[in-house]
Order: sequence, then structure tokens, then C-alpha cells
Amino acid sequence: MQYRTIADTAVSAIGLGAMPLSIEHRPDEARAIATVHAALDAGVTLIDTADSYHWHANEVGHNELLIARALASYGGDTSGVLVATKGGRSRPGDGSWTVTATPAHLKRAAEASAKRLGVETIGLYQLHKPDPAVPWAESVGALRELLDAGTIRAAGISNVTTAQIHQAHAILGDGLVSVQNQYSPALRTSEPALQLSTQLGLTFLPWSPLGGISRSSLDGPSGPTSAGTAFHRIAAERGVSPQQIALAWLLARSPAVLPVPGASRPTSITDSAHAAELTLSTEDLTQLEDALPG
Repeated sequence: MQYRTIADTAVSAIGLGAMPLSIEHRPDEARAIATVHAALDAGVTLIDTADSYHWHANEVGHNELLIARALASYGGDTSGVLVATKGGRSRPGDGSWTVTATPAHLKRAAEASAKRLGVETIGLYQLHKPDPAVPWAESVGALRELLDAGTIRAAGISNVTTAQIHQAHAILGDGLVSVQNQYSPALRTSEPALQLSTQLGLTFLPWSPLGGISRSSLDGPSGPTSAGTAFHRIAAERGVSPQQIALAWLLARSPAVLPVPGASRPTSITDSAHAAELTLSTEDLTQLEDALPG
């Protein structure tokens, strides 16, 4: 496993996006735990979760509790694992996602997440999405208070614009360590955010990083799966999966990039973790760039 850094913490260059383990179409708990354990066996030391990763209205924090149980039951050393969680979104149980990023809510949510994860201080706490009803500076200010109180060790922001990154950086300074936006071969609208993150020394965590290569967990079983792309052709030449090629392409975009592909079975995350071992040639990268949409 290769490593990259989030602030001054070295973590695996591929993380585990744990959302599929708790939302609709989730696996049973035995397979979910086995998936986390497989990630750890493969050298993954970053796990991305959120209090809103659940299915039904009465199970807030389902994913955080699951991750805590998986870590506790793992037979090996987990002291080097960074669990990153998020607050600011909710799920009323009808399949929708809502946003609540008032300072009071974020502070309560962070304290509740710490309890569910069984830690005194959350290693990385991310504001899940800007709330259009709350001034951005107020939401980010809550992260500043959580940092000052020691509830969280580092702060991140998600689903943000470059202007919001600049403003959060001005408020949080070195306390801001990461940006998590959707970014994949199929969707690169966050390229400016990636470039700015690189300039500011922030880790960029692409969510749904396999868009255009495989179905997102949010799409459900009927979502489209692509085939026959340049990613698939190069994968066949290398004898690896297209998903590995996509993740290796992301890693080559910038040293700030640290993908967090989702997984709901052990084989998926084991395969994804191997992407950290791949080095794409200049010719490979040129072929992939030329084949990208838009």
C-alpha cells in the first residue's frame, strides 16, 4: 500500500467509502463487517463515514456504529486507522437527503458522532454540505469551535465551491485539511476545487470516484454500468479491473488526491486497494485524457 497525507497524518492512498454498508440495498451485518476487515487486511487506513449514512429514519449513525464494531472486532492493530466522519445532512427515511448545518446542530452532531465511534476526539470531521439557509461562515465557525474545544482534531468540507474553500480556509487556517467533492472520469466539474486544494495543501477526497466506470451506490441496482471505455481497454492490457485503472488515474491527477471508493463486499475493496500499486504510463494517461467526456 502506498501512502498519502491528510495534514500531518499518513494514510493509505486509497480509502474506504463506507456508505454502501448502511444505506438502501445494504449487505447484512456479517458481510458489512467482513468488508471493513478486508479493507484493513489490504492496508486501508482511512475509512470515510457520516452520521447520515443510514436507511431508516430511526437509525441515525448506523454506519458510524458499524465501523466502530468492525474496528473493535478486528484481530489486528487499528491504531493507525483514521476514521473520518461528517455532519450536516439528515435522512428522514423516505429516501431523501436533507441539509441542516446550523452551528448548534453541527456541534451536537459532532459530539454524538464521537460517542458512537467510541473516541474522545474525532480525527477528521467534515461539514457534509453547505446549508443554503445558514450563512457559510456560521457553519464553518462551528467547525472552528469544535477544533478549539478538542472535539475534533481536524476539519474538512464537502460539496463546496472554490469560493467556499477560500472562505473556510480563512476561518479555519491549518485546521482545514480536506475537501471532499464528487469527482470521477464521468464528472470533473470539481476540477477547480481539486486545483485549489492542491495549491492550499489540502487533501482532495473524491467521492463516487468510479463514476463512468461502474454504478454508484446511490443509483441502486438499476443504475447504468459503462463498458468498453479506454479505462476498460487499458485494464484488459494490464490484466486488472477498470476500477483500478480509474483509481490510479485519479491518483495521478494530483498528489493531493485520495480516493474513497465505496464497497459493499470484501472483494470490491480488496480490488480497489490494489490501485495504489499501479503506475500509469504517460501513454496510458494520454489515452485516458483523450477519451474523457467533455
